[in-house]
Amino acid sequence: MTALLALEDGTVFRGESFGANGSVTGEVCFNTSMTGYQEILTDPSYKGQIVALTYPEIGNYGVNEEDVESYQPHVSGFIVRELSPVASNYRSSGTLEDYLKKNGIPGIKHIDTRALTKKLRVTGSMKGILTTEKLSDAEAVAKAKAWHGMVGMDYVKDVTCKKAYRWDELGKQAATWNDAHELKQNPGLADMPPLKHRIVAYDFGIKYNILRRLREQGFDVTVVPATTPASEVLAMKPDGVFLSNGPGDPAALDYAHKAVSEIVGKTPLFGICLGHQIMGHALGGSTFKLKFGHRGGNQPVKDLITGRVSITSQNHGFAVDSTKIDSENVEVTHINLNDGTCEGLRHKKHPAFSVQYHPEAAPGPHDANYFFREFRNVVERFKK
Repeated sequence: MTALLALEDGTVFRGESFGANGSVTGEVCFNTSMTGYQEILTDPSYKGQIVALTYPEIGNYGVNEEDVESYQPHVSGFIVRELSPVASNYRSSGTLEDYLKKNGIPGIKHIDTRALTKKLRVTGSMKGILTTEKLSDAEAVAKAKAWHGMVGMDYVKDVTCKKAYRWDELGKQAATWNDAHELKQNPGLADMPPLKHRIVAYDFGIKYNILRRLREQGFDVTVVPATTPASEVLAMKPDGVFLSNGPGDPAALDYAHKAVSEIVGKTPLFGICLGHQIMGHALGGSTFKLKFGHRGGNQPVKDLITGRVSITSQNHGFAVDSTKIDSENVEVTHINLNDGTCEGLRHKKHPAFSVQYHPEAAPGPHDANYFFREFRNVVERFKK
């Protein structure tokens, strides 16, 4: 079946449909990762987006039940150059096409993803529509233009948990890598450190691997909905508070800015991605939309304190405006070496810090693991 991808500027790509049938609108963006398509599909940060993968062949290792990052896929649509006709891996439990079909996500293949990526890099991420319906080019472009866009959108309320819960209380979802780098599922807590610190994690669209990393540092994690007031969180008397990643425009999350501003100084804070942007707002700063965002596993980031450069995994379309940071109380700790944007913040007087990228994704593979250890160390010092 023929599929069509239309952009708001009038550009139309025709290809072949795979996955579900129908029409979806969203922001068309690209990801440069060579692997990890299942993690991308299930990352809540992609809510409202139609994602193009730049690597030419996708789907060769199928899908499995272990590599998901949340309870369901969140992308609106999926774009690939070639869909592998074979899914072969000892962990595979199905094909990418069947996975998309099962979850109602349309895909398009056999289009020039290099040309699409070049257009998005030059023009910027655009509104688009992916459809298997019989629409004319003009009709499809009109529907793409009519989509509301990402600016001002609060998608967090769509992906956050409905009620608070304790993460992996019995250790059934904990996992660690042995020296041979083979995934070993833990039947219990044998390979995990004892629970030493109770923290609260705000779920703005949290990824499972972040929760695993926190557990590996001995954190007993209670996850709360995004709209939970600061008073309720502080009433739990946590040893620290974590701010998760998530989708949409950080400027639209007034309730989160307010909550975080009321928590700063009362208990240690650590934020990742959207959590970093929310902290930026809470500390008096602002955010802006990037031209085409940072999405992939090859983003170089420099630590301004140590001078060290890490290869990082990123997925965001907005950034903290470092020119509006209160430099008397807050310092920029990391920058992106591709475009100089802010990648890290630290409060000078209170135990609060954040990073824009995803240290839990570990493309380095271990470049950024230290952030979770640093959070544990900050919590321990604050308790003393």
